Amino acid sequence: MRRVRAAVAEAPGAPFTVRDAELEAPRPCEVLVRMTAAGVCHTDLGMRDTWPRHLTPMVFGHEGAGVVEAAGADVTGVAPGDRVCLTFASCGSCEQCADGHPAYCLAARARNFSGGRPDGTTPLSLGGAPLHGAFFGQSSFATHAVVHARGVVPVPADLPAEVAAPLGCGAQTGAGTVLNRLRPAPGSSLLVLGAGGVGLSALMAAVAAGCGPVIAVDPVASRRDLAVRLGAAAALDPADGLVAAVRELTGGGAHHVVETTGRPEMARRAVAALRPRGALALLGLGGEVTFDVMGLLAKGVRVHGVIEGDSDPRRFLPELIALHRRGLFPLERLVTTFPFEEIGAAVAAMRDGSVVKPVLTFP
Repeated sequence: MRRVRAAVAEAPGAPFTVRDAELEAPRPCEVLVRMTAAGVCHTDLGMRDTWPRHLTPMVFGHEGAGVVEAAGADVTGVAPGDRVCLTFASCGSCEQCADGHPAYCLAARARNFSGGRPDGTTPLSLGGAPLHGAFFGQSSFATHAVVHARGVVPVPADLPAEVAAPLGCGAQTGAGTVLNRLRPAPGSSLLVLGAGGVGLSALMAAVAAGCGPVIAVDPVASRRDLAVRLGAAAALDPADGLVAAVRELTGGGAHHVVETTGRPEMARRAVAALRPRGALALLGLGGEVTFDVMGLLAKGVRVHGVIEGDSDPRRFLPELIALHRRGLFPLERLVTTFPFEEIGAAVAAMRDGSVVKPVLTFP
């Protein structure tokens, strides 16, 4: 057992409390990673607030980056000392994984959202009792994590940890939705609803792909300003005649809309802002959305539900890193760092909108 520090949620909705915990050595198919950075995502907070009580106490966190300290006997592709990014877990053998779409792995729930490994065990313990973890296969709100080898992606040694960490979920979700699923033609218009970490990642990918105009929508003025600095032709407040403004800016409606807020009313406005035969990608976690079916039929709208950018991380994350090296995916401009022990301040800053992507850093 290794002594670690972990941000523990004692009950559904409880604040994160940094505590001493114990972590098992990696199994033959697993890797022990010393964390250097971990992004904080709205998914961590939403899942914590609705997490089953019987699976608490729980360690969340799913945008980890770090250094491999040990690798199990069956692990290939990474070795102690390698810098890595952590991402979601998948089985590697079901039909979706075999077809290059591991985000839709048929075993995703057991591997990412069960509070432990697929066999029901957890590598973490607290005071001798099981501490639930393996969130997205990692639970990176801790100084160390034991991760299945499929969730570990090597990254260049000189890539800053605070840039590597968000690649594993938020960045690949936004960018992958554009580059893997929508695949917009150069010159096509693209609207992003919500200028948080996922939305701005989609925006940067759209700009890199040559879309135009790219338009961002967000109620927070500082985020609209950042969107323009990142290449948006316009950034709109959702309260200011959104649909009419988009139609005017795009000459009749956007070719593509990426909806990241999870708000039903924004999804319906997204359909209204599309031109005929446009495509809507729904990314935000939310409840039920109702659409006028005749409105969808009349416009020939295509609706995509997208998880993790429909990404195969071992293929796609190197592509994003290459774009970053060329200055076309400046992810660091979204990041504000916080010491790990100040996770509460990081959460508060994300919730009040003053920070786009908080990233915890570890000594």
